[in-house]
Amino acid sequence: MKNNVKEKFNAHASQYDEQRRKLIPCFFDFYSIPVSLLHFSKKPLRILDIGAGTGLFSSFIKEKYPDAHFTLIDVSDQMLEKAKERFKNEEHIEFIVSDITSYKFEHSFDIVISSLAIHHLEDEQKHKLYEQIYDLLHTGGIFINADQVLGHSSIIEELYKKDWSERIAASGLTHEQIEAAHERTKLDKMATLHDQLNWLTASGFSTVDCIYKFFNFVVMYAQK
Repeated sequence: MKNNVKEKFNAHASQYDEQRRKLIPCFFDFYSIPVSLLHFSKKPLRILDIGAGTGLFSSFIKEKYPDAHFTLIDVSDQMLEKAKERFKNEEHIEFIVSDITSYKFEHSFDIVISSLAIHHLEDEQKHKLYEQIYDLLHTGGIFINADQVLGHSSIIEELYKKDWSERIAASGLTHEQIEAAHERTKLDKMATLHDQLNWLTASGFSTVDCIYKFFNFVVMYAQK
């Protein structure tokens, strides 16, 4: 499974950011709302980006906290090469090519973020990862997961799929790009929002909520 994800995202690394604006109908809210949830006066912050890809999510956070220390981890080396290009003139950024479910970090973090990555994991792996993230955070630390979720019923799931298909069909993407996007969805192992909020709570987080939702695009918030 890990190799399949790596191959698919390596193949589309060069076009990923440009396409993401069209593949995520709520793009601006999806990435800007998480930034508004963060209120830290401590400096410098340590921030971990899980499944960081091209560093897009980190770039939004970095605008608010330019002096923070960022660690970007992703299984796709080609995605992280794009992230290195994005941050080539920046300091305090570490890049790790590895599977997040097996990597051992040497220090804790103030903020952990993830965008459109955790839904590629099996449910048991998601739950274990949430426990790992809890352990990695300092007390008072924040985890924000901007991701896609499974509809809580077959009817709702079909509504999610239909809306997304119609929106990307009208997005200006080429037929080949749309077909490739649909092909990548075969790697998805999405879980319901309800289950994931319960897993976060069970992992020990004191405050858990869904801050934003647009069909199956959600922003989950958890504070240690």
